[in-house]
Amino acid sequence: MPRTKRLIPMDLPMHIMSRSNNKQIIFNNDSDKLRYYSLLLNLKNQNKVDILHYCIMNNHTHLIVMPNSQSKLARFMKQVNLSYFNYYKIKNNYCGHLWQGRFKSNIIDNDIYLLQCGKYIELNPVRAGIISSPQDYKFSSYNYYAIGAKDKLITPSPVYLDLSESPDKRKNIYIEFMINTEWIATEKLDKQRFIGSNDFIQRLQKVYTTKTIPLRRGRPKSTKSGDVSIF
Repeated sequence: MPRTKRLIPMDLPMHIMSRSNNKQIIFNNDSDKLRYYSLLLNLKNQNKVDILHYCIMNNHTHLIVMPNSQSKLARFMKQVNLSYFNYYKIKNNYCGHLWQGRFKSNIIDNDIYLLQCGKYIELNPVRAGIISSPQDYKFSSYNYYAIGAKDKLITPSPVYLDLSESPDKRKNIYIEFMINTEWIATEKLDKQRFIGSNDFIQRLQKVYTTKTIPLRRGRPKSTKSGDVSIF
């Protein structure tokens, strides 16, 4: 069966996740994570890809990117993940698949949902029990937004910049947002193509002539009475 066509919008953010094969640990230490970070940094300008948020976990990675008409997003992800595979293979004398197929992606509404997705990925290390505070994790975009740490990988999120004209106030609002608001449900990021309001989802379903939840391969399930739509 042919692969599902990749949906890449112009000037709308995308959440991208790359998972390791069989959930194996592929970033064994800070040096491995720094290698992946360096690949992102070295290849993003070449492929005209802006990265708004990121988090490099032990067995998967999250990015939020903002594609434009010149972006080579698929090439960018292929180059980054293939280059890391070659590095990992040589370093660990590794054979077999490193990544679980193609990267997963969602198109995000350019509003509060963008901040919520950024929050979701920056709190990954906390939910995983690696650290107790997101500022203690080196390989995410949290410290760029919350404390103003320098990070050459990041293009600032337009929604973050809209929080306030004052840099200090922006940081305080962001910290408060991280503490006191909910994040996007994991199930949504795993299953839905479009993340946003109902109007946003309906609009993109018409534009791309596809549902926000992809159809599963094989025979469709029969509809039982009492089934409820997610919308």
